[in-house]
Amino acid sequence: MIRIAVDAMGGDHAPAEIVRGAVEAVSAFEVEVLLVGESQAVSAVLQKTGYRGERIILVEAPEVIGMDEHPVEALRKKKRSSLVVANELVRDGQADAVVSAGSTGAAMACSLLRLGKLPGIERPAIATTFPTLRGFSVLIDAGANADCRPVHLVKFAQMGALYAEKVLGVDNPRVGLLNIGEEETKGNELALAVYAELKKSSLNFIGNVEGRDVPAGKADVVVCDGFVGNVVLKFMEGMAGAIFHLLKEELSRDWRGMAGGLLLKPAFKRILRRTDYAEYGGAPLLGLKGVSIIAHGSSNARAIRNAIRVAKESVEKGVVEAIATGTKETEMARRETNNA
Repeated sequence: MIRIAVDAMGGDHAPAEIVRGAVEAVSAFEVEVLLVGESQAVSAVLQKTGYRGERIILVEAPEVIGMDEHPVEALRKKKRSSLVVANELVRDGQADAVVSAGSTGAAMACSLLRLGKLPGIERPAIATTFPTLRGFSVLIDAGANADCRPVHLVKFAQMGALYAEKVLGVDNPRVGLLNIGEEETKGNELALAVYAELKKSSLNFIGNVEGRDVPAGKADVVVCDGFVGNVVLKFMEGMAGAIFHLLKEELSRDWRGMAGGLLLKPAFKRILRRTDYAEYGGAPLLGLKGVSIIAHGSSNARAIRNAIRVAKESVEKGVVEAIATGTKETEMARRETNNA
């Protein structure tokens, strides 16, 4: 059975929502969860849930890395923090994946330092799955790397395509480069250089995609640097919330709107569910020698449950192995081309 190490102390609502999410996960999926954190606090929440099974195991970690602490400094000082211990469980083979809703910077740095990078990967990247009009797409990088070189974005594209294929089940995923126009000549120096490299690659590269193409689902994998990707992701989250707020406001203005709202309520709930980040749980940090899932800082129990599901699927589908193999094959092909 797959074992997931969960940072029980990471996130705005830890440990309560983290523990509840773990209980929901072991009830819904064939997994074991190692809840890592202050045992007394975690145990108290676990008892309140009424869980009496054997698939949740508590692992003591006396220190906590706060959301506002400097990532590297906190990791250096707090070597027995829940985040560090959870990652070390994966490193030492006692768990198959790690999930954390704590500080994104600390979670990324910890997984990078404890799990290590795959050969041929300079920069691990966050791959976020989001809903579109055509199903689902992957945005990569969603925040791990603010400053990038062309080679980094090419690797992001390769990793994103493998993730879309393995986890989302997309055959020959369409890869698009996020840009300010569709034309090949558009964009800054980085975009122009990346376009040229992706055009030569073996990926199913469909060219540039604009911001409006992202929710339309024009590409299965949308590639960009982490600065742009994080802005896009947060904008989409905020826009979805704003639209629903405006709809609720307008429908409550008079009795006609309220009557129509009652009729449309089931549809609104379905749409809200599709656009709620909690449905997608967390995003994998691709390019590491292990599965590391970065969950939203404000994750509730449902988000944690789904983050554990994402971790389970990533392990089952062999995402790490696929990226390692794909990177090796790409490097061999590049050398053969250079020697020809």
